[in-house]
Amino acid sequence: MDQELKRTPLYDEHKALGARLVPYAGYAMPVQYSGIIDEHKATRSSAGAFDVSHMAEFRVFGMGAFDFLQGLLTNDLHKIDDLTAAQYTLMCDEDGGIIDDLIVYHSGDIEYLVIANAANHEVDFEWMSAHCPEDVELVDESDRTALIALQGPKALEVLGELAGEDFELPKRFHIGAASLDGVPALIARTGYTGEDGVEIVCHSENAVGIWRLLMSFSEVTPCGLGSRDTLRLEMGYPLYGNDMNRDIDPISAGLGWTVGKAKGDFIGSKAIAKVRESGPERKLVGMIVEGGIPRPGFPVLRDDTEVGKVASGTFSPTLDKGIATAYVPVEHAVEGTEFEVVIRKKTAKAVVARPPFVKKTSL
Repeated sequence: MDQELKRTPLYDEHKALGARLVPYAGYAMPVQYSGIIDEHKATRSSAGAFDVSHMAEFRVFGMGAFDFLQGLLTNDLHKIDDLTAAQYTLMCDEDGGIIDDLIVYHSGDIEYLVIANAANHEVDFEWMSAHCPEDVELVDESDRTALIALQGPKALEVLGELAGEDFELPKRFHIGAASLDGVPALIARTGYTGEDGVEIVCHSENAVGIWRLLMSFSEVTPCGLGSRDTLRLEMGYPLYGNDMNRDIDPISAGLGWTVGKAKGDFIGSKAIAKVRESGPERKLVGMIVEGGIPRPGFPVLRDDTEVGKVASGTFSPTLDKGIATAYVPVEHAVEGTEFEVVIRKKTAKAVVARPPFVKKTSL
């Protein structure tokens, strides 16, 4: 493993558990332990624990914090006026291109916690800093923060045992404080798997202690980035760099629901409104693929003509077949439309299907 790669606080724990480590967003991260399919099924049936400490955490506070974020992000921050509430949102440039997708938590009276993608850490912070007014303080807390996702139908049961009888579980897309066997943490009722569960935000010094507590439960399986990807794609959750980037607007990406129509101006609002009014030329669609495993970049054909490429693609352990997303001409972005995906020297039938591909989960 390249010594120049960053390490999360749980690096030695992953090594001790026999994880296969790979470079990801500048970090040495576990891609799998026992195997991607085993870890995927364990999360769907019981509980999986994921080290996501590579993610970026920014704290925004001050009298102008609301106005700053309201003018920077696509979603309407008024939707989370209540303390502890959270929302999924996008940050776009003036042309409407997606800089990143984020989760914003209303963590204090004049304070918000923003969790961003690891690969966009520096870009996001530079963009936010460049637009930050004097009455707002923007702090990068990533290096001193760890993030552990506990997901699955038995996740809340495990959390409850650790947090004790006095713990009040946050509602979905809310955050609250807890003491896990004496270790302080914030508990966010969010996730990226389509299962119920939480994301545990703690000081980096406490990460190993919390991880070991989770590993003491037979219901909990350590999981890597491989199963995190198959789990999220079964739900149709987008991945930055695959399903969206700076060249793609929220409407084309099928994320128009994250754009506040009546919130007023924000960076990119005029460009996004134009796309919404005229309609996009291409749209992101989900596809069920028979007879092969689609991978990012594989050509997508319609009547023997290439009309797009696979954005995200994998094997679905739950469905036992291939699933994918792809940008295709809007006239073909209709459920039931048939395509072919070129997989090596063969083609596999693909049918447009509306995500989530897996309908029944603990959510």
